[in-house]
Amino acid sequence: MTQRLLSFGHGYCARALTRLLHQSGGWSVTGTTRTPEKTRALAQDGVAPVLWPGTDMSALVAQASHVLISAAPGAEGDPVLKDCRGAFETARPAWIGYLSTTGVYGDHQGGWVDEETPLHPSTKRGQQRVEAEAAWQQLAAEYDLPLHIFRLAGIYGPGRGPFAKVRAGTARRILKQDQVFSRTHVEDIAQVLTASIAQPRPGAVYNVCDNDPAPPEDVIAHAAELLGLPLPPSENFETAEMTAMARSFYSESKKVSNARIKDELGVVLKYPDYKVGLAALLVAKD
Repeated sequence: MTQRLLSFGHGYCARALTRLLHQSGGWSVTGTTRTPEKTRALAQDGVAPVLWPGTDMSALVAQASHVLISAAPGAEGDPVLKDCRGAFETARPAWIGYLSTTGVYGDHQGGWVDEETPLHPSTKRGQQRVEAEAAWQQLAAEYDLPLHIFRLAGIYGPGRGPFAKVRAGTARRILKQDQVFSRTHVEDIAQVLTASIAQPRPGAVYNVCDNDPAPPEDVIAHAAELLGLPLPPSENFETAEMTAMARSFYSESKKVSNARIKDELGVVLKYPDYKVGLAALLVAKD
């Protein structure tokens, strides 16, 4: 029997998941996009494209065996719940996955966090994610839905590595004392999602990241080393020219535990640290 994934906000992570599902066979995937220009790309990936918002999603929600929500919340809350909440009242999917962010934990001054850590976001984006998580948990409790929340660390992978900036000479090593980030390769996100689909545990929350939280300047330096190029210049965070968005990422410093995805889902990371991940991207000529 064909499994049917409905993917709201079918983007970078959802495309990686789709590749794994198609490899396993027996799946059909419907993905939403806001722009008509992207419908052709989705179709080329074997995804049935739907323009949304603007399309009544009730029938597709009802038909879905699995639902993935990648669409980000905004000032008005979660867009899927805003538009489709009623459709979930009678829907009976086997699995719902909500892609959130480790930004919900806020700043821990370089300390460790896990899924039981209280949520104290320090950015507007993080607060919106906390509110969206809570709204989905409320819906799941109300309608007895199999919700799973995935808190993703900084995402990298094909097309999202540091090499282009290093090659172009525009990369910078921003130095801020005790700053550390966790990150995750998009293919490891996809395998965590497939592992959860195979072993659903409604109500579960999972951090998704690699084994090696590291200062961002170390990642840039290693990328330059792999390319055999000079070390990009360093700049002090306090005086560096940065966009407000870029600066906000440095407002939080934490190390994220990934023990649960290993212990509960049996995930063995393909890219356990950024050095392995960057080497693979370089081989793939990203």
